[in-house]
Amino acid sequence: MKKLLVITMMIVCGIVTAFAQKPAEIKFDKLTHNFGTFSEKEPVVTCTFTYTNVGEQPLVINQAIASCGCTVPEYTKTPIKPGETGVIKVTYNGTGKFPGHFKKSITVRTNGAVEMTRLYVEGEMTEAK
Repeated sequence: MKKLLVITMMIVCGIVTAFAQKPAEIKFDKLTHNFGTFSEKEPVVTCTFTYTNVGEQPLVINQAIASCGCTVPEYTKTPIKPGETGVIKVTYNGTGKFPGHFKKSITVRTNGAVEMTRLYVEGEMTEAK
């Protein structure tokens, strides 16, 4: 009786494992964006990070938070189906900031296999002349 129960459990576990789908998985085209050099006269710069759901379940971005209030991420709020793409638009506003090099991070949290990914934006803001 015990052997029959163990064999049955092994078969059920094998079937469940075989039919289990891969969770959602996010893949970015790049993790860092360099704005290069820009003037303090035009302190607002924007870039876009494109990502693809390479998993088998819908991907949802739960949160995208910047390390500083001068950096604002905007992201696709609807679930991204497997194989589809979405974007995270990041705007850096250097108004009132000291000229020079900066590097800011954006923490992205998803329902994917990898729950947290960190994106970076950097650049050099030169003094207005």
